[in-house]
Amino acid sequence: MTKRTGTRFPNRTVQSLLLAFLCVQGAEAQRTAPVELANAEQRTIVEALKLTGTLTSPKTARLSPEVEGRIVDLQVDVGERVQTGDVLLRLDDELARLDLAQAVAAEQEAEAALADAERRLREARELLDKRVFSESETHSRATQAERDRAVLKRRGAERARVAALVKRYTVTAPFDGVIAARSADPGERVDPDSAVLQLVAVDRLQLDLQVPQRYFQRVGHDTPVSIEVDALPGETFQTAVARVVPVSDPNARTFLVRAYLDNPKVRMTPGMSVRAVLRIGTGRIGVVVPRDALIRYPDGRVIVWVVDGAGDTRTVAERLVTTGLAFDGVVEIKAGLSAGEPVVVRGNESLQQGQTVRAAGVTR
Repeated sequence: MTKRTGTRFPNRTVQSLLLAFLCVQGAEAQRTAPVELANAEQRTIVEALKLTGTLTSPKTARLSPEVEGRIVDLQVDVGERVQTGDVLLRLDDELARLDLAQAVAAEQEAEAALADAERRLREARELLDKRVFSESETHSRATQAERDRAVLKRRGAERARVAALVKRYTVTAPFDGVIAARSADPGERVDPDSAVLQLVAVDRLQLDLQVPQRYFQRVGHDTPVSIEVDALPGETFQTAVARVVPVSDPNARTFLVRAYLDNPKVRMTPGMSVRAVLRIGTGRIGVVVPRDALIRYPDGRVIVWVVDGAGDTRTVAERLVTTGLAFDGVVEIKAGLSAGEPVVVRGNESLQQGQTVRAAGVTR
């Protein structure tokens, strides 16, 4: 029986063919690279001024009673939230309430005396008209009524004074906030000089920023402000300048601007550090591209890859550009690019002049 043998290629030949195939595949992959595009567009140019600051409370109050006395009820502790008008502490007001009861009784006595004097005066005037009562006695009764009316007024004022004094034995919250400090306990005697509690408003915080004086004419009310709080990474809060203080610091060459930040869930507290960005208008319109479209070289050159052609498969060309201001994730292009031209924003790290690319998406 004849044994058939097949044709065998030397191992070196197989390896050479495989290597050639891989090189072709690699070259093809290098020639056609997937990229993501964005169109250069016209936009109002703003200057993003980066500053740092600290959140503070717009309202801070050291609370003490308006009279001297012994604390009998202290209803709050550090960290508790209170609302306007909530009772925070009470002093022993027993003697003051007795004085109030006495003043009320004296006012009621004066009311009764006045009512009797006015009744007697009416009777005298009726008898005087009938000529059975003397004019002198009628005048005397009128004078007594006026005197009793004055007494009632004085008693009423005294009652109001004592009532106001009784209220001063109770301390209430003057605004919404959080108790930040407490320096006394029930049973202790305190006076108007004793700062028993410290109340801090936290529902709306303020941010003071020192701005270089060269921006004084360009920063005003409603200038947008973006805020990032170090304690809340990844979150950005939007607000606007509320006040510009027209007084410059001659030493720091800065002026003060103030912004407010709503804080209804108390996620931020006074004292937290923040990074703020003021978006200051420049009054001009220019061409911008996403920041990722730029490639910077050590020698100072800045280029973008511009895409030519149509469809999914196109070619790229290197374009030298001159940049301007950066803001909101885009960069101003002062020269080298026109609005509407597509540029590569992803996959532009290793492109070559004239290389074929495949558009994987367009970012607007």
